[in-house]
Amino acid sequence: MAFPKKKLQGLVAATITPMTEDGEINFSVIGQYVDYLVKEQGVKNIFVNGTTGEGLSLSVSERRQVAEEWVTKGKDKLDQVIIHVGALSLKESQELAQHAAEIGADGIAVIAPFFLKPWTKDILINFLKEVAAAAPALPFYYYHIPALTGVKIRAEELLDGILDKIPTFQGLKFSDTDLLDFGQCVDQNRQQQFAFLFGVDEQLLSALVMGATGAVGSFVSRDLSTLLSN
Repeated sequence: MAFPKKKLQGLVAATITPMTEDGEINFSVIGQYVDYLVKEQGVKNIFVNGTTGEGLSLSVSERRQVAEEWVTKGKDKLDQVIIHVGALSLKESQELAQHAAEIGADGIAVIAPFFLKPWTKDILINFLKEVAAAAPALPFYYYHIPALTGVKIRAEELLDGILDKIPTFQGLKFSDTDLLDFGQCVDQNRQQQFAFLFGVDEQLLSALVMGATGAVGSFVSRDLSTLLSN
């Protein structure tokens, strides 16, 4: 497994997907976006096609194109480009995972499927395992956001023994306000050296005290959205 030399940590920008007035993706500004993050914000890690990027509102083709553009424009400028590949369809999620590996992304992340929801840890793990196996050379991150998925399986429960099922698992994007669950994730997995990335900007200070190793934040992206609209 060709994992990155640097652990994913610190601030990770949750990127928006820039659009034109007629609803098409505005690929022409992504290069400017990269330069803004690196030069103006000092941010060199990004999370693409997640909630802030409205990935699940894009077609598979659009998601592939967006991922390609970020990897291409970020080459030799960004440290890590993590692509969210979660989808309701297992096959679509696997396709996006394979594509992320092919274009040279640095990792993939997946949310729980949220229409026909997994109701047990084992069912969710099996879904995640199948997606991770589609890109076996890439670090795999679970994107925990129960307020949007409706999947209430605690992250602490999910992480118990996860490396036995998903050997490429490298960490968690925790976008929930349950700090007890988050703290237990950290406390019970200190020996694993997982990345614990917190995703609720308003609670970040508390999460850092509890052991968060980084944050996937949208404040930087909101600033950029204003900049690009001017």
